[in-house]
Amino acid sequence: MGAPRVRNKRSSSIGRRGLIAAVTMVVLGNVAVGASALGQAGGSAQGRNPSQALLRLAFETRKLDGSGNNQAHRDLGQAGTNYRRIAPATFADGIAAMVDGPNVRLISNRIFNDVGQNLFSENDVSQWGWTWGQFLDHDMGLRDETPGEKAPITFNSTDPLEAFTNDLGALSFSRTPAAPNTGVTSPRQEVNTLSSYLDASNVYGVTRDRLEWLRDGSVNGDLADNAATLMLPGGFLPTVAERNDPATAPPVDLMGRLQGEPNKARVAGDVRANENIALTATHTLFAREHNRIVGLLPSALSDARKFSIARRIVGAEVQFITYNEFLPAMGVKLPRYRGYNSSVNAAISNEFAVVGYRAHSMIHGQFDVAFADGTYTPAQLDAFRAEGVGVGDEAGSAALNIPLTVAFGNPDLLPAVGFDTFLPSLSAERQYRNDEQIDNSLRSVLFKIPKPGTTDPSACQQPVVDPACFSAVEDLGAIDIARGRDHGMPSYNDMRRAFGLSPKRTFTAITGEKTDQFPVDPLIDPAKPIDDLNILDFTQLRDRDGKVIDPAGDTAQEEAVAGDRRSTVAARLKAVYGSVDKVDAFVGMVSEPHVRGTEFGPLQLAMWTKQFAALRDGDRFFYATDDVLPIIERAFGVTFKHTLAEIIKLNSGAVVPANVFKVAAN
Repeated sequence: MGAPRVRNKRSSSIGRRGLIAAVTMVVLGNVAVGASALGQAGGSAQGRNPSQALLRLAFETRKLDGSGNNQAHRDLGQAGTNYRRIAPATFADGIAAMVDGPNVRLISNRIFNDVGQNLFSENDVSQWGWTWGQFLDHDMGLRDETPGEKAPITFNSTDPLEAFTNDLGALSFSRTPAAPNTGVTSPRQEVNTLSSYLDASNVYGVTRDRLEWLRDGSVNGDLADNAATLMLPGGFLPTVAERNDPATAPPVDLMGRLQGEPNKARVAGDVRANENIALTATHTLFAREHNRIVGLLPSALSDARKFSIARRIVGAEVQFITYNEFLPAMGVKLPRYRGYNSSVNAAISNEFAVVGYRAHSMIHGQFDVAFADGTYTPAQLDAFRAEGVGVGDEAGSAALNIPLTVAFGNPDLLPAVGFDTFLPSLSAERQYRNDEQIDNSLRSVLFKIPKPGTTDPSACQQPVVDPACFSAVEDLGAIDIARGRDHGMPSYNDMRRAFGLSPKRTFTAITGEKTDQFPVDPLIDPAKPIDDLNILDFTQLRDRDGKVIDPAGDTAQEEAVAGDRRSTVAARLKAVYGSVDKVDAFVGMVSEPHVRGTEFGPLQLAMWTKQFAALRDGDRFFYATDDVLPIIERAFGVTFKHTLAEIIKLNSGAVVPANVFKVAAN
């Protein structure tokens, strides 16, 4: 394409007529000039005296819904299209019926139950690991949440390994609706309602209506009269009532206490921003970052142009952090980047969304937030206690001990605790080990609140979840298995084949353990050991250096990264499934030993490597390919090359280490 004609006004900041013509024809994906050419101009605007040519700089922007990224196949990765599949769908009837298998709560009670013993990342990955992972998840994937056919999960109150009460009688579960024209004569498929690309859609949304509501200014169907900034009253995400009528606010997911107080829900680019305090804080951080960038741009730019530039930089920052900090911290090493490849399909795969990217074992059951004397008044501390937050000591200083159950669906907790006070807590403590164990906050009382009449809410999850506080069960681990069956996921061995790995022939081959037999132990019922709670006892714990830790000692809940139980995972898997070929993909994946230096077993590592390479190589707007970014930096002095720690420091008074993804080893 030729350059549009530009009248030369002899701007002193751009000294060459040819360059003025060149910079105005910059179109992402068809770039005529990059930073090196701009550097030959003999001057720089640096945001204070930009030339008229730079103010009119024309560049293609990402579509909100991801369409048109791949110019040959414009719907690849677009919001509202089907998840792609790596392997053929596996249904009982070949079309739509869920494959049968052992009861998923039964599996959870025997495989996922951590009996209150924490194991931590052996690679010292901080809580920013799972927090950033969840933030990214909400940027690239969300199944259609409209309830499909009901498929409740049977709850057996007489299960000898069941510690919780469920007055509802079953665990609620509904299938994901079938994508249009599937599930009748062709295998059932599911829709991804988000753009697959890492494009900060969790900040901006994928529709114009949501974006208009989020931006400062009126809501009249015309983005042109909106300000460049995002609405952040008091520096926090707006509530659904911010524009007076909650009914007109964009949809948000309600969970936990928000179900009874829906007008307190905060609005962000993604509907799940209220899930927990860490996620809400991250959404808040990047909305603040957008507004910070807008404030650095020259007033001569239109609001539309400032918004577009800020959105482009925030999207690049999310990618830059992901590929330069997050993935290396998790131990994921990708093939060398060779530039954009239009033949690569970047769309999120069903297998990755439903199995590979589910790492719920990493999520910490509690946030320990240190604070200085005088941070809170006695009345504020009493209010925290009444809400279920413990107030104690952490490493010799005062700390709020916020159970995950209190942090669920409680967005007002973030301003109450304080943005600057909360953020350092995520880099101060390691995330849980990514394995088959899931904290009871997620495994049994996900989004549940203590039942009426609970006299001391702060005791309901300190030090572990107290089943007596809750009257209903919601099990994320069980749902993970059921969702795999719902979406037609292949078995564990077939999933390994699909990702280029050889199948496992024995249960010990899956887990790397020495035996799949229950031990002869006076504490275990030899008649039916799989139904004996003692099989889950921890008999030994070890720290990151392999040193044995006393399970009853003070460091058992802080330093343990590995442990032996009275029975092996292999023995329990064998008793539950009988055959290796019947193991659900999710269960087998999380039962694998880690590849050294990573947070993953071989299957999950292969799934992450394949998907994140595709998200990079198949994205025409990937930051390392985007020649507009250096032009923006040279013209306006604004860069995307920030670590997460730097973005935190630029948008808060929080003091954090240079690499927030790692906790310094003791």
